[in-house]
Amino acid sequence: MKANAVLRLKLPSKKSLEIVYRALMPETAKSATTRSKAHLKIEGLFLVLTVEAKDTVALRAALNAYLRWISAVHNVLSTLNSLTHVQNTSLCEKGDFK
Repeated sequence: MKANAVLRLKLPSKKSLEIVYRALMPETAKSATTRSKAHLKIEGLFLVLTVEAKDTVALRAALNAYLRWISAVHNVLSTLNSLTHVQNTSLCEKGDFK
């Protein structure tokens, strides 16, 4: 492989880190193309993404794909957290939840 990149992404919590890691692991198991491959690992609160590619075009495409997937998972987690907060607030206001 001629081009490579290593990204260390800090996530807000260990739980978020585990969720993102597990969501992306199937994507690293078998690459959709022979032009690039990716590896994920956890270091503390960091998700480490290593991408190796045959050229910079393939590297850019792979990085864009992984960053979009990470962003999508993060957005889903944020939405779920917001909905949970709103639901708990509504229950507290009704007196149903203490």
